[in-house]
Amino acid sequence: MSITRNFTRSRRVAAAAAVTVLATTLAACGGGGEPGGEEPAEGVSAEEIEAALEEGGTIDFWTWTPQAQKQIDAFEKAYPNMTVTLTDTQGAEDHNTALQNAISAGSGIPDVAQLEYQSIPQFQLPGQLTDLTAYGFAEHEALYTASTWGAVSQNGGIWGLPQDSGPMALFYNADVFEKNDLVVPETWDEYVEQARKLKESDPDKAMINDDGNGAGGVTSMIWQAGGKPFQVDGDTVTVDLADEGTQKWAEMYQQFIDEELASDIPGWTDEWYKALEDGTIASIVVGAWMPGVLESGAPGGSGKWRVAPMPTYDGTPVNAENGGSTEVVPEGSDDKLLAAGFLQWLNADPESIKVFMETGGFPATVAELESEEFLGFESEYFGGQKINEVLAGGAENVVEGWQYLPWQSYANSIFSDTVGQAYLDKSSLLDGLAAWQEENVRFGEEQGFTVNG
Repeated sequence: MSITRNFTRSRRVAAAAAVTVLATTLAACGGGGEPGGEEPAEGVSAEEIEAALEEGGTIDFWTWTPQAQKQIDAFEKAYPNMTVTLTDTQGAEDHNTALQNAISAGSGIPDVAQLEYQSIPQFQLPGQLTDLTAYGFAEHEALYTASTWGAVSQNGGIWGLPQDSGPMALFYNADVFEKNDLVVPETWDEYVEQARKLKESDPDKAMINDDGNGAGGVTSMIWQAGGKPFQVDGDTVTVDLADEGTQKWAEMYQQFIDEELASDIPGWTDEWYKALEDGTIASIVVGAWMPGVLESGAPGGSGKWRVAPMPTYDGTPVNAENGGSTEVVPEGSDDKLLAAGFLQWLNADPESIKVFMETGGFPATVAELESEEFLGFESEYFGGQKINEVLAGGAENVVEGWQYLPWQSYANSIFSDTVGQAYLDKSSLLDGLAAWQEENVRFGEEQGFTVNG
């Protein structure tokens, strides 16, 4: 499923790609590369978009989502005069590098491209994306969850339509919980207490692995705790990795480090999948796309796993997004009208969304999240549990106001050298966060931003 590949590949995004993306951020506010399509003088109507699709043409689409070809087949069936040329970019790392190279060269730029939500500012701030407001995209706001719509509509424009979402949840091995007389926690205090109980009962098992699922997992946990460490206002960026929410998360998670309650098996490795499969790692707090990851990566755990709401600090339901993507129209697209029409169909048309969900995608659309068929799905892997009831419920409680850094991919790439050292050295997360902040401030200033931090 696409978001699975987004998430796992995103923790390997190269720092060099981020540097390339940002090298001309402040100098290139007029756009990156020569635009191939004309900007509409006034708004484009839905009828005009439909007429253009009916007349037909050819567009290039870059993505790494495995659902893409089936969606294209359905689109070309609906619009026989349209041809979509697909380039599978394999994952976010290679994709972002290739896209930036094309934009910098001013040639070979796709008409539609996938971007992770966290990567939008890196391409939008230099003027490299088309504002889709003029194409009537504001009319689609009600289709999507508030958090995913907020991700694509920022800095005064609409840069895409949400493809998927990743509200967080607690995935746990029910067999391990039952054998060790553990209860499903509702709060983080209870989660820590159950981790202590598991260590005492079976020292060979751990409640969680100790890297916090990398930068993406940690930022999502900070988000849920109410932290807003990154604030962006044009070319002014504030980095505060010691704000109240960030400290709340760090103080809670520090207990796993100090008391050695977590496994040291690195996340997203073969050893990690095996540990999830055999119960060596008893739970993971992660995005709603995780069922597909468990089914493919830890098939031997079938029937043992369950899903519960994400623990909170006081028992009040509150959540964060973990992963997710959109599609965008680069400023250099050769035919922005057809590109906008295809993008609109891809992420707003019921037929396309149906294809996406049938192949494992977790929706960002309210109608699908609330549908009886979706909510009533009984997962064999999860012992017949109606897992979507839990996962969709999480989407209703995502904290508003989160922002990513304009250089988030770079920030993620240096996470292991800063915050990650706390896991390795059994040292202070707050110290690691301070080091992460210092490096981000330095990098942002080098790129020409005014950085407060």
